[in-house]
Amino acid sequence: MHRPASRLLPVLLLGIPGLTMQTVAACAQGAASPAPQPTPSLFAAPVAPVVSSGPLTFAPLVRQVGPAVVNIAVSQSAQDSRQAPGHQPLPPSVKGTPFEHRFRERMRAHGEEMLGAGSGFLIDPTGVIVTNAHVVGGADQITVSLADGAEYPAQLVGSDDLTDIAVIQIRAPRPLPFVPWGDSRLVNIGDWIMAAGNPFGLGSSVTAGIVSARGRDIGTGPFDDFFQIDAPINPGNSGGPSFNLGGQVVAVNTAIVSPTGGSVGIGFGLPSEIVAPIVEELRRKGRIDRGWLGVTLADGPGHGGVQIVGIDRDGPAMKAHLHIGDVIIAVNDEPIDTSRMLIRSIAAKQPESTVVLHIRRHHEILGLNACVGHRPDEDPED
Repeated sequence: MHRPASRLLPVLLLGIPGLTMQTVAACAQGAASPAPQPTPSLFAAPVAPVVSSGPLTFAPLVRQVGPAVVNIAVSQSAQDSRQAPGHQPLPPSVKGTPFEHRFRERMRAHGEEMLGAGSGFLIDPTGVIVTNAHVVGGADQITVSLADGAEYPAQLVGSDDLTDIAVIQIRAPRPLPFVPWGDSRLVNIGDWIMAAGNPFGLGSSVTAGIVSARGRDIGTGPFDDFFQIDAPINPGNSGGPSFNLGGQVVAVNTAIVSPTGGSVGIGFGLPSEIVAPIVEELRRKGRIDRGWLGVTLADGPGHGGVQIVGIDRDGPAMKAHLHIGDVIIAVNDEPIDTSRMLIRSIAAKQPESTVVLHIRRHHEILGLNACVGHRPDEDPED
């Protein structure tokens, strides 16, 4: 399968590390592909900006959305975390910050090792929270702190490593404040954006900037399609929201480019058009089912389409009688120009559904029916 050239800049996932934050090589893990576009009902109707005459102040916006932004602490029993590879007794990004004593106090009180801290946001009054999968992955206990200081234990509802999205839930004795999704497809390069979260475990903070670019592939997975933002975000901001000026969530902050470990003004948020349907499916099923074809791909040599350079034995492509060397030019009536487009198209299909693959074999155009398979957990190419 075609893979983009390696990059040289270090990309950091933004959970404060013990075991939860990692420095990832900035080489691609697969062809990037956005998730299927969500139905319009997932998004709130566009609204007039809270800051109506230019961002002279973000204070009204902070008051509107701040109560729905949460801080997340994750822990593991001291015995288990000592046995975990890469264990560090205290997250290095916490050392020297005012949050260090809270980590140490909790460790002493509960016999636990703190794996890290991150951010999240409430999306309905029953306590459903969206965050990053790398924030809560591997945790024995998840503790959520609300803006008013109340703390609640949280349960993992479901997570999706390929998009780095997780859903957790808390139970509170009252309805909780929440924020709506905004439609990230309406966000333009240059639009104002406000990021909120828990940088370095210090507690709730906000920063502002603009959307610097769209469609960034940062090499963290096969579905990379990030906003690049210049609102400063740091370790601990992972899972926090980025808002438009109407107070709607248009991205989930996930990673930064950083040679120093802190913000240099290049951050990445996963757009709501990808996150919202992932969240809905995690709430329904606790996992994500994606379509799979069972092929290794290379972009076609100048004639459009995607060439098959390998086929999984007994996979959907083999059963559909595809051959190595075939060039897939369309799925149903959707033209395919790159391996990224094919992965996006097949992943969006329901497993066990049937698609028509239009292929070029030698000088002949054929249409073959293929029964889409279930994408295996080991992250195949397609």
